[in-house]
Amino acid sequence: MKILAYIKRHKLKSAIITIALIAYYFCLPKQLFKDPTATVITSNSDELLGALIADDGQWRFPKMDTIPEKFKTCILLFEDDYFYKHPGFNPISIFKALKQNISSGKVKRGGSTITQQVIRLSRKGQKRTYFEKLKELILATRLEFRHSKEEILNLYVSHAPFGGNVVGIDAASWRYFNRNASDLSWAESATLAVLPNSPSLIYPGKNQKRLLKKRNRLLKKLFDNGTIDKLTYQLSISEGLPQKPYPLPQIAPHLLQKIAKTQKGQRIKTTLDIALQEQGNTVVKQHYNQLKQNEIFNISVLVLDVKTRKVLTYIGNSPTDKAHQNQVDIIDKPRSTGSILKPFLYASMLDAGDLLPNTLVPDVPTQFGSYQPENFNKQYDGAVSAKRALSRSLNVPAVRMLKDFGLDRFYQYLKQLELKDLKYNANHYGLSLVLGGAESNLWDLCKSYAAMASTLNHFNENSSQYYSNEFCDPIIKSIASIDFGKPSQEKIIFDAASTYLTFESMKQVNRPEEDDSWEFYDSAQDIAWKTGTSFGFRDAWAIGTTSDYVVGVWVGNADGEGRPGLVGVQTAAPILFDIFDLLPKSQWFAKPYDEMIEVDICKKSGYRASSICNDIIKDYIQLSGQKTAPCPFHKLVHLDASGRYQINSSCEDISNIKSQAWFSLPPLQAYYYKSKNPFYKELPAYRTDCIKAASTKMEFIYPNQQSTIFLPKDFDGTTNDLVLKVAHSKPDLELFWYVDAKYIGATKNIHDMAILPQPGEHLITVVDALGNELKHKITISE
Repeated sequence: MKILAYIKRHKLKSAIITIALIAYYFCLPKQLFKDPTATVITSNSDELLGALIADDGQWRFPKMDTIPEKFKTCILLFEDDYFYKHPGFNPISIFKALKQNISSGKVKRGGSTITQQVIRLSRKGQKRTYFEKLKELILATRLEFRHSKEEILNLYVSHAPFGGNVVGIDAASWRYFNRNASDLSWAESATLAVLPNSPSLIYPGKNQKRLLKKRNRLLKKLFDNGTIDKLTYQLSISEGLPQKPYPLPQIAPHLLQKIAKTQKGQRIKTTLDIALQEQGNTVVKQHYNQLKQNEIFNISVLVLDVKTRKVLTYIGNSPTDKAHQNQVDIIDKPRSTGSILKPFLYASMLDAGDLLPNTLVPDVPTQFGSYQPENFNKQYDGAVSAKRALSRSLNVPAVRMLKDFGLDRFYQYLKQLELKDLKYNANHYGLSLVLGGAESNLWDLCKSYAAMASTLNHFNENSSQYYSNEFCDPIIKSIASIDFGKPSQEKIIFDAASTYLTFESMKQVNRPEEDDSWEFYDSAQDIAWKTGTSFGFRDAWAIGTTSDYVVGVWVGNADGEGRPGLVGVQTAAPILFDIFDLLPKSQWFAKPYDEMIEVDICKKSGYRASSICNDIIKDYIQLSGQKTAPCPFHKLVHLDASGRYQINSSCEDISNIKSQAWFSLPPLQAYYYKSKNPFYKELPAYRTDCIKAASTKMEFIYPNQQSTIFLPKDFDGTTNDLVLKVAHSKPDLELFWYVDAKYIGATKNIHDMAILPQPGEHLITVVDALGNELKHKITISE
């Protein structure tokens, strides 16, 4: 009531006081500092990985959360010993400074507190007059009302000048001592504490005597007040001064650039393991120094933690030069996949129940229209188990498997993996999709391998359940965490058994056969890994996974230039295993028994055993594998008493017929298979009096149907012959050859026929002694 009465009696005075209080309340801007800051990234242990200078050319890090205790003690003792006691200004200091300045006739001494200096720093460009000092004093008191002492001190040490273009203690400690501010010694902390007082006069590398004198005077104060002991003091004053600024660390420069695109000017704590990142950089540098001799200049490496999906290592490029595009971050750039998608096809076919791991698949010369895939070694096995075809990265079986499985079906599996560089429909890529006809990037591929590994881990650890968000993006920021979604009994993409069987196949060494430059990589742990090489030797891949880690490597030239020897197994695989050697060893995946069933398998064909298979083994397959067909390669043959000839009831009494199960491949597969499998036995011939009852088959080995052939010439200009080859189920039968209905000769046992046709289209006809006929069209090009 007294206050109201006073206001009524003194309205003018009350209004003036009210306006003054309102003006005082709003006199301080909400945001004192609007200067741009550097983009800073740190490791998962808060070690500096790299920084991008602020837009105004200053090394000004974002405001610190805490102030190192040593530097805090030094700066308070040097700048404002009564910081925690005054209300924003120190009357005694102001009086002493005013008295000294008046007596000398010029400004010789300040008197500003740290709070006042914060205000002065925020009002940059203002002249240092007494009127300006009065403004600073008023604003300083307002600042004391708004912020705690710790916050004010933090503002000061984050924005104080430290000479040149260095602002703030965090940037200064790295620029002058190449370490975190929390790791500075007493001498180093004292050196930095005296710099803001006169950063233009005292600068590392210049005015060394003056800087040394001020530093040692501060150290003496620390000794005198008992902060440091005598030994520490003596050791501290013997320390040298910084001579020039250090360059800031650039341990993960491409990740820094990636983060700066969306979070410029911020301090981001990443998931990177600094020790692993630095060791990875060393590995990449060593291999780069070797590969550049072959004009291969770019390498990228990504390491993921399977269980947390955190990025542990991010190497976007090798330490090459600007001419070879060292600034390009290749981890997220689309590149031709080579064979790196083959495991996804294998897993898709297992998951769909179209394949078993040991099922024999054809490996013979193949042509689909104008597309003719070839194996890396240009050889053929005739028939090879699906898992061996994957581990050896055979191209022809992969394309034939894709054709049988269905291009659209496989494409839908890939779309579920969210490979963002698959931008066209399935027909655009065609059957080359599995051999590098499409593009993807290291990030998406590693993400997919990690998700498959995590699927297995979760299935075995959580009562045979899947998680709805298993196939998610890895995380780079330390504050983030993966939400794997809700548990479910339903698979997300691949079931656990198909994934496990795929990884089991990938444990085998996938090396180009007969490649003398290959070195056998023997690891102390099991790793499921795969290499890839794009057409024209432009991209080399290697990706591997354990139950804990995924490592992905890409090698090549950023401009797409191909180089001889740029092969995944020769260039990317050595880096992959060097990186795995840096990681802790992992246990191999547990077998997901709840998604598997033990069945009888025909040992020779890898199919589910039929009733006539004579060599059966027990094996665990995926549940969906129960719908695969029984073995088609075993047939019941009827032999005479000697076992040398096939017979039937037309030429032998039934009581004398001996029936036996026989493993027999189609002629073309058998032709190549027996060269790699010496114990393969072809079906016995029919006895001469029974031969008419036999069924016969023959196929062209070379050339393929609708082939366009270029006949090579010798140095003297002579055109070489075209050698036609046919495989017959009964080689001893005589074959008769015709070109365009003109008889050209006969063959027996070895069915090769050399011809020299004219350019143009020709019809090749082969007739065996039983009247079976085979026709083939070819085109001879000039």
